[in-house]
Amino acid sequence: MIATTILLIIAVATALYMAWNIGANDVANSMASAVGGKAISLKQAVIIAGILEMSGAVLLGEHVTKTVGKGIVNLNQLGDYRIVIVGMIASLLAAAIGVTLSTWKELPVSTSHFIVGAVMGFGMVAGGLSAVNWGVMGKIALSWVISPIAGLIIAFIVFKIIARFVLSSEDPVRSALRGSPVYVGMTFFIIAVSLNMKTSFGKKLGISSNIPMVLLVSGIVGVVTGITGYYLIKRAISRWGDGEDKYVRVERIFRNLQIMTSCYVAFAHGANDVANAIGPLGTVFLTVQNNAIPTGASIPWYLLALGGFGISLGVFTWGYRVIKTIGFKITELTNTRGYSIDFGVATTVLVFSKLGMPISTTHTVVGAVVGVGLARGLAAVDLRVLRNIIISWLVTIPLAVSLSIVLYMGLYPVLM
Repeated sequence: MIATTILLIIAVATALYMAWNIGANDVANSMASAVGGKAISLKQAVIIAGILEMSGAVLLGEHVTKTVGKGIVNLNQLGDYRIVIVGMIASLLAAAIGVTLSTWKELPVSTSHFIVGAVMGFGMVAGGLSAVNWGVMGKIALSWVISPIAGLIIAFIVFKIIARFVLSSEDPVRSALRGSPVYVGMTFFIIAVSLNMKTSFGKKLGISSNIPMVLLVSGIVGVVTGITGYYLIKRAISRWGDGEDKYVRVERIFRNLQIMTSCYVAFAHGANDVANAIGPLGTVFLTVQNNAIPTGASIPWYLLALGGFGISLGVFTWGYRVIKTIGFKITELTNTRGYSIDFGVATTVLVFSKLGMPISTTHTVVGAVVGVGLARGLAAVDLRVLRNIIISWLVTIPLAVSLSIVLYMGLYPVLM
């Protein structure tokens, strides 16, 4: 029988491998539209994403991590706490292998689907169908359906607003400048709400559960950043020459705004998807710590930081592959379109992160990209690329469940 300390070390290594995979595949969710719209270079994308993914993981990653680690399977039905440890290791390894194969094929799959399917598979083989918390699974599955639709709708509406009030106006440059405080302010308002509401950061400020105060503080942040953004963009415009086409100048304005919203997505993604690696690891850590199946303890911040580090490492080493698929192959992206996509994705992901739901950031991004494409007409969407992506989504859960069952049955006699 292997000591639980050794099992914890194995779990940490497996979680880091999974986190690396999340960064390698899902970095495209935050930076693909910015790279596709030429707002930033591929090198700049991986540096920015690496820093902000880790920030989102540490500051807001706890909500979804609890759901993945302890909500999918009724752990108390499994009896021996060592079964929980081996099962979570098998789940992490199954999900990581699946994502590695997908990244190799440059397919933007859902790491959330992989880990949820893997944990469910382990629960089914270790404790039977009754061990799976089907109520939680139903909510997660519903969020998987709603999130890409929400991303599509928000991105569609935002781009239509830009097209109507900026691109179709007599002076689009002036219209873009006048609207910039709203674009910037709304982004920072939503981030501030997420940081302050029911978080340790909000508790330190004494406003975590005081919704009116959260909205007031976040509103002040939104107003200040919106005004600041307006004057920075106005200053940038004053330095440009007069020879450029007015629509080129509008895209230059939104290029700066898109860098901001791409950072917004990276932060939101870290908050949601760090759970795909650290949820199972947190359960193993708490199990080893107490020599018992964990109940309601919180995930330590340093485990979230470890997940953020692994994600950042994946971004730096292999993240460019899936960026190319989302950034260039589904539909042609400009900065106004990219801004619309990023705002829709980040807003959707942050809302679901606060609800503790491990949604697919990948699905949300693809939904938003399609939404912007549809705003320009169905012909603007490459349906063949979209078909291949959807097929890869459909096989994710069965593959994750199968891999997890096989690995659990193989690891159980070795590690127990």
